[in-house]
Amino acid sequence: MELRKLMIVGNAEWCALPNLKVPAIRARIDSGAKTSSIHAVNIQEFYKGRQQWVRFEIHPLRIHTDIFIKCEAPVYDFRIVKSSTGEAQPRYVIQTTIAMGGEKWTIQVTLANRRSMGFQMLLGREAMTHRILINPSEDFRLTRYTKKQIRTFYGIEHWVPKKRSRK
Repeated sequence: MELRKLMIVGNAEWCALPNLKVPAIRARIDSGAKTSSIHAVNIQEFYKGRQQWVRFEIHPLRIHTDIFIKCEAPVYDFRIVKSSTGEAQPRYVIQTTIAMGGEKWTIQVTLANRRSMGFQMLLGREAMTHRILINPSEDFRLTRYTKKQIRTFYGIEHWVPKKRSRK
């Protein structure tokens, strides 16, 4: 693989998941994680014919928990994944398209409750192989959205300011 053909990303990036109707979601770029993960809740298994599917809700914005996108996808796999705390968790795996830096490709994503994590999505090394180099000293190298752009994507009238801790 030629280095100049690889996309250089920061330690965090905005990406889109067009098949899931997610126009923008912040992702932590994590070469230490094998599989990518997305914050999903209300996960329900069902069948279309003989094929196993899941329906779930994605909360794409950390501070706007009232914003969610209802999704359905065929189950690609079911895996036991070791979380960042070292706990083994059973998770559904789906395949979806990711869009970053003007490119699109298919990735596998586990569905997990990431509420306590800093990012709603984690992009693991399987999704980056032969495509991405990470510059850990930068973030949002490919795309920087304004609050107004994010509000427009999600139909938000007012931005909820971050709560600041008092010292």
